[in-house]
Amino acid sequence: MSWIGAHLGYLWGLVLAHAALAVPPILLGFLVSVPLGYWASRSASARSVLLTVGNILYTIPALALILLVPVLLGFALLDPKNVLVTLTLYAFAIMVRTAADAFAAVPAGVRQSAEGQGYSAVQRFWRVELPLAGPVLLAGVRVVSVSTVSLATVGSLAGISSIGDLFTDGYIRDFPLEIGVGIVLVLLLAAIFDLLLNAIGTLLMPWSRSTARRAVGRPARREQTA
Repeated sequence: MSWIGAHLGYLWGLVLAHAALAVPPILLGFLVSVPLGYWASRSASARSVLLTVGNILYTIPALALILLVPVLLGFALLDPKNVLVTLTLYAFAIMVRTAADAFAAVPAGVRQSAEGQGYSAVQRFWRVELPLAGPVLLAGVRVVSVSTVSLATVGSLAGISSIGDLFTDGYIRDFPLEIGVGIVLVLLLAAIFDLLLNAIGTLLMPWSRSTARRAVGRPARREQTA
């Protein structure tokens, strides 16, 4: 424990670096996946292509993809943008399927009702389809967040500072405590990200919380009536 106390500043710096590495891919993955997922929900051929691309991307080992990105895009080998691009691709691979399923689950009758009320395609998307797909999209972003926080540790193997430094350094020094601290910090950061996303989702979609409460309350009323 004395090692932890003596290195609090160093550990805090790694947490901040890790968070800075993970946040942009989560946001970019979401922003790219939502319109493409919407397209996939409306076109069978687009869904087939996009989901296949996503599946292929996710099968590529993270370290291999980090090393491949500078070759394809011309970045320097130790450029943090290599990790940013890699994590964004993984976020897209997970999120695009969730987005496609979320928009496909919006009932056709609801879309037709919106059209009957004179909504344009853009108005229907923002006022009807996106709000209804929101809870599923939030669930997908939460999965992407946990995955991204975990995968960001691989950046240390490519020279990009993060909590992963504790794993590489602890392994080289044969220092299990350092590795254990790294695992705990990754878990805590992932939990904090998840709580923040859940809070943002509750703030932006208060109707999802009320719906969940009604769903929980119904069985209780039935049991009481019985």
